[in-house]
Amino acid sequence: MRKYAIFAIIMLSMSLMAQTEYLPIRVVVEPMAEPFPATAQAQVENKLHQLLTKNGISSVDVDGQFFLTMLAVPQDKVVIPGPPTQIVETMELNCYIADAVNKIVFSSTSQTVKGVGQGETRAYMSAVNNMKLTSPEMARFIEEGKSKIIAYYDHEADRIIMEAQALSVAHKYEEAIYHIMAIPSQCQAYNRAVEAMVQIFRDYQDYTCQQNLALARAAWAAEQNSYGAAAAGEHLAKIYPDAACYGDAMNLYVEIKTKVLDDWKFQMKMYQDQVDLESQRIEAARAVGVAYGTHQPREHTEIGFIRGY
Repeated sequence: MRKYAIFAIIMLSMSLMAQTEYLPIRVVVEPMAEPFPATAQAQVENKLHQLLTKNGISSVDVDGQFFLTMLAVPQDKVVIPGPPTQIVETMELNCYIADAVNKIVFSSTSQTVKGVGQGETRAYMSAVNNMKLTSPEMARFIEEGKSKIIAYYDHEADRIIMEAQALSVAHKYEEAIYHIMAIPSQCQAYNRAVEAMVQIFRDYQDYTCQQNLALARAAWAAEQNSYGAAAAGEHLAKIYPDAACYGDAMNLYVEIKTKVLDDWKFQMKMYQDQVDLESQRIEAARAVGVAYGTHQPREHTEIGFIRGY
C-alpha cells in the first residue's frame, strides 16, 4: 500500500507542475541582418519569451531540439520631416516553431507591425515592441507547435526512457535525468517517465553519497580541526537525506560536531516537510537535470532551413 501511496503523491505533485504547461522549447534568434540594428536581437528574444509565457508555456532555456524563432522582413519606410525627424518602419514579423534536428517547421504565423522613432534603430525597436502576443492567430500558432512537439514525444518517449536508463547504468545520471525530464506532462508515457526519473535520481543519490562520504572522511582524517571540518562539510552538504549512506554521513557529522563544537557552522541537508517529500524529490531531480543542461556548451542552431536553404 505504501508503494501505491507514494506513486499517488508523485502523480499529484507532477500534475500540479503540469498546470504550468512545461514544454521543452527554447528561443533562438540569429543576429539581425542589415539593416536591422544589433540592439534589436535582445529585444526580440525577450519578446519571444513573453510570447510563450502569455500563451501559457513554461520552458527551460537550454539547448534542445525544438525552438521558437522570428525573422523580420522590412516592408516600407517613411521619413517624416522634423524637427525632430521621425521614421515610420513597416515590417513583417514571421514566427516559427521548428525541429532543429529533423529540419521541420511545425508551425508558423506572420504579423505586420509599424514602429515610429527618431532614427532607424528606435523605429525598429518600436515595431518589435508593437508585436501582438495574445490573439486567436498567436494562440493557434502556439497550440499547433505544441501539439506536434507532444506528438513527437508520444512516439519517442519509450526510446528516450530506455536510453536514459542505459545512461544511468553507466553512472551518467545527470545526463539521463536531463533527457528524460524533457518528456512533457501531456504525453501518454509521462507517468512511466516520472517513475523512471525518480528511480534514476535515487541511484544518483546513492552513488554520489558514497563518493562524497569518502571525500568527507578523507578531509576529516587529514585535519581533525575546524579546517578539516570545513573541508568535510563541503562534501557532506552534497548528500541527500534519503541516500543509502545518509546514516553513515550523519554519524560522521556528529563525530565532527562533537570535536569542533560550535566552531563548525554546518547542518546536514534535510527535506523541509515530510508530507511533501515526493514533490521535493522530483524538484531535486529536475534541478539536477537543469543544472546539467545549463552547463553544457551552447551549440549554434542552424535555422537556414526555415528560409528554404
